[in-house]
Amino acid sequence: MILLLLPGLIWYGVFFYAPLYGIQLAFKDFRIMDGITGSPWIGLDNFRTIFRASSDFSTILKNTVLISFYHILFGFPAPIILALLFNEIRFKVFKRITQTISYLPHFLSWVVLSGLLITILSPSSGIVNELIKALGFEPIYFLGDQRYFRFTLVISAIWKEVGWGTIIYLAALASVNPHLYEAAVVDGAGRWKQTWHITLPMIMPTIAIMFILRIGGILDAGFDQILNLYNPVVYEVADIIDTYIYRVGIGQLQYGITTAIGLFKNAIAITLVLGTNYIVKKLGQEGLI
Repeated sequence: MILLLLPGLIWYGVFFYAPLYGIQLAFKDFRIMDGITGSPWIGLDNFRTIFRASSDFSTILKNTVLISFYHILFGFPAPIILALLFNEIRFKVFKRITQTISYLPHFLSWVVLSGLLITILSPSSGIVNELIKALGFEPIYFLGDQRYFRFTLVISAIWKEVGWGTIIYLAALASVNPHLYEAAVVDGAGRWKQTWHITLPMIMPTIAIMFILRIGGILDAGFDQILNLYNPVVYEVADIIDTYIYRVGIGQLQYGITTAIGLFKNAIAITLVLGTNYIVKKLGQEGLI
């Protein structure tokens, strides 16, 4: 068993734990020629620069939280609802086909999907805007208008991941004792009451754990998606912490400041996980810890 675990442990060690050595960049004035160890310590100066001198930080923090909030508000319930709908399908062949179709977008990268979305949503030749014009309305620049960009992000993210997200909930639904439904039918409960009083309570522990994990990632607003879809026109509403780190850290070589931002982000994430876990346990559900 230890040998079977070894490849996974090595992978985590190399890509997750070894890079922790670089966290000290957040407290140093990093100079490439001097390396990490040779660069001078500057204490909390990078954090002071972020919170006091960086006018961009408040904007990217607001964008990150807002986009993540929209993902949670609309995206988190989506796989639960879809799993419940799949669970009600009795025709197995149709169920398998629809499940497979819903899974497919997950296996495509955002590089591929962004090109597809740019084509579909094009204001001049995209099929969506052709339909809008056919209905007598003006075309909408979904990826170039600040009013619609966040909406486009959330909808496209749901489309890509909703099918894949149903897998864990379908597994939880498969563990529900069928005798509970039989007893409910005897008592005269219809499908809606069975769902509300049996199905949802039985999968609530799974929902609670997934919610805790999702809250912990509230500062992860979808780097791959936004990087491939945004442009300077929508930076004001689309630039998030991860894209800012990418542009400033790599483009402007400000490794110390971007490392400090990343450390701040991770500190908030662990705080949210522990806080949400505490609240969930207080509400009577099983938490992560």
